[in-house]
Amino acid sequence: MPLTAHKTYWLEHAWLGTHVEPGVALEVGGDGRIAALRTGAETPPPGAEVLRGLTLPGLANAHSHAFHRALRSLVQIGSGTFWTWREFMYQVAQNLTPERYFALARAVYAEMALAGVTNVGEFHYVHHAPGGAPYADPNAMGEALIEAAAEAGIRITLLDTAYLSAGFGEAPNAHQRRFSDGTAEAWAERVSALKPREHALIGAAVHSVRAVPAGELATVARWAEERQAPLHVHLSEQTAENEACLAAHGRTPTQLLADHGVLGPRTTGVHNTHLTDTDIGLLGASATGTCMCPTTERDLADGIGPAGRLQRAGSPLSLGSDSHAVIDLLEEARAMELNERLRSRTRGHWTANALLTAATADGHAALGRPDAGRLEPGALADFTTIALDSVRTAGPLPRLGAETAVFAASAADVRHTVVGGRHIVRDGHHTLVGDVASALSASIAAVRG
Repeated sequence: MPLTAHKTYWLEHAWLGTHVEPGVALEVGGDGRIAALRTGAETPPPGAEVLRGLTLPGLANAHSHAFHRALRSLVQIGSGTFWTWREFMYQVAQNLTPERYFALARAVYAEMALAGVTNVGEFHYVHHAPGGAPYADPNAMGEALIEAAAEAGIRITLLDTAYLSAGFGEAPNAHQRRFSDGTAEAWAERVSALKPREHALIGAAVHSVRAVPAGELATVARWAEERQAPLHVHLSEQTAENEACLAAHGRTPTQLLADHGVLGPRTTGVHNTHLTDTDIGLLGASATGTCMCPTTERDLADGIGPAGRLQRAGSPLSLGSDSHAVIDLLEEARAMELNERLRSRTRGHWTANALLTAATADGHAALGRPDAGRLEPGALADFTTIALDSVRTAGPLPRLGAETAVFAASAADVRHTVVGGRHIVRDGHHTLVGDVASALSASIAAVRG
């Protein structure tokens, strides 16, 4: 990302983590960070860029599979399960090339920017050509995603994923061969060639306990530990996976990960849906995070994870749009609370402030950027502004902006997105990708075949 000129923004209303403050002057330094923040600015300072509405820290989409965006609506026909949905996913994955994936991801990341997302955690496992042969550049697919994020103007944590088997003791099937490096050591050698850059961090992922043999889990964990990098893992998304793990190892997936050193404060379990009391205790005691993806979890009929119990046990919460049934982090925050209400038949499990924290500061921390997700001096100048005068948000007092954002607003209410002090979305229009809808249509048609 280019260096930013010194700039001042005047925020009509700003969410500062605990409350909404009217009239905030925010100065951006040449390093793309917040240089100063002044409250009580009743009118815009001379030369300031005015952002009317409610400004939040940029949203962190902590779990994404960019190519799943091509499945939207296609997989809503008829019935089925996660496992039947997966067959549609494989068909799209087979049609990806580095060029097609770049075009699709660029459009998807632009859609995220329009929804107020400034940082995405891309759980990336389509590494090689169909059949499993490496490209001339073994990281061509990952590089395509990194470049796509740059062109869409957002930050990315590329969570390069180890995916080595079809199940416990099973070789990859025909669809999965392009996901696999063969061994965790080969995975580590390949991913070590990926280099971070200003807008991109490199992290690691264990696809799942069924896709990485137990004896190879420690290799992935060690790679992340040596680099102090984020490590993510799909965990107990399906009861069938739990049952297979118990049959193969006599322990739950969480217990297996604990045995092999995968859990810890830089690790995030994605979904964490079907857990035992012991599992919850292990995740909480190790400060392993939890990324909830409620719209995908309900779309795939996965179930409702114990987010409240996990957080109380010590597991920080973040949010992701996962399969991109919709891309709307405000909806993800709202759904986490409303799911818990349905399960418990009581209201008010998280405050609006707590839900926004999961979507901002804690999401960025899960992606290795603890210096983002806050409107305070020294933080990255990444923020987004939501209209308070749309048909969804009009009426409530501005001091209730956090509640309005979580319980009434949607991605359609995002008016501005700023990354590193640079305007990426202005007045609801992407400044770098001129026609995002057309870019989505063309790139999706190319991979659907």
